[in-house]
Amino acid sequence: MKRLPRLDARTLAVVAALAALSLLVTLVVLRRQDFLGVALALLCLLLAIVAGVSVSAARAAREPMTPVAPFPSPPEPPGVDADTLDALDSRAALRAVRDRRATPGGRQ
Repeated sequence: MKRLPRLDARTLAVVAALAALSLLVTLVVLRRQDFLGVALALLCLLLAIVAGVSVSAARAAREPMTPVAPFPSPPEPPGVDADTLDALDSRAALRAVRDRRATPGGRQ
């Protein structure tokens, strides 16, 4: 059995857009308000989505893939982490931590 050739993204976008447009014109001209009208409207919506995705795929294929630089991690805040703050529940211990940060030999 012979396989059908795969359509290019731009070709698929054009075909889907023309099909969606023809269904939209058919819906406007016929003004059907029954099950067939709803089915045609849903098919028109599906074809519009296929056209949009195909256009996006064509754009992605046209642009070269460049690796995105990762965001730099935020610097560690000076001082004490949350677990240490949970362990410290007295004012004197918190004052000692502040004093240690304020002194030049303390951890920055």
